[in-house]
Amino acid sequence: MSNPVVRLAGLTRSFEQGGVRIDVLRGVDLTIHPGEIVALLGPSGSGKSTMLQAVGLLEGGFGGGIAIDGIDASELASDGRTELRRSKLGFIYQFHHLLPDFSAQENVVLPQLVADIARREADDRAVSLLTALGLDHRLTHRPSQLSGGEQQRVAVARALANRPRLVLADEPTGNLDEVTADKVFDEFVSLVRGQGSAALVATHNERLAARMDRVVRLHEGRLI
Repeated sequence: MSNPVVRLAGLTRSFEQGGVRIDVLRGVDLTIHPGEIVALLGPSGSGKSTMLQAVGLLEGGFGGGIAIDGIDASELASDGRTELRRSKLGFIYQFHHLLPDFSAQENVVLPQLVADIARREADDRAVSLLTALGLDHRLTHRPSQLSGGEQQRVAVARALANRPRLVLADEPTGNLDEVTADKVFDEFVSLVRGQGSAALVATHNERLAARMDRVVRLHEGRLI
C-alpha cells in the first residue's frame, strides 16, 4: 500500500456562539491514498466545509492531527502551512472564482507563476490541461465568454495546474446541469488519477458520490 496523501487523526473543531460551545468536528479520522477519490457526504450544516477548511489548512483553531503527504501540519508555523498548501493542495469550489479580466489560459498560468514555474512551462501546462478538458478552442476567452460548464473546467485545470497531491472540492458540480456535471466530473477524475493525486469531494449529490471510490458521511461531528 502506498503512503497516504492525507491522514487525519482525532480532528476537532469547536465554535462559541451566544456563549454556547458548538462542537462541529468531534474526532475525525480519515486516510486517503494516491489515486483515490473520496466522497464526503452530509446534510447542510454538518461540517463538510469546515472539514475541508481544516484539511486545506485555511484557518486555525483545529485540534488533532493533519498530515499532508507525510508532513505534519501541526508542527508548522504559518509560513510553513502556506507553503504546504501551495505545493501540495488544490481547491475547487461550487463557484469557480475565476479572475474575470484574464483568459482561461491565463487563469491556469497564474498559480504556476506564483509557484515560481517558468512562464513557458506554465503556458504549456495550461494548454495541456485545458485541451484535456475540451477547451483547446477557448484558451483566449475570458470567463464572461464561457458557459458555466466551461468555467468550471477552467477551475478544474487551475486546481490541478501545480500537480497537487490532494484536491479538495466543495460541491464542484453543484451549479451545473446533470449532463454537464457528469462530463466535468469524469474529466476531473481522469486528470486526478492520471497524475497520481487524490481527491476529497464534499457533495450533497448521492448519485455523484456513488461513482467515487469510497463514501464517508459526516454525522454529528464524526465520520461514519
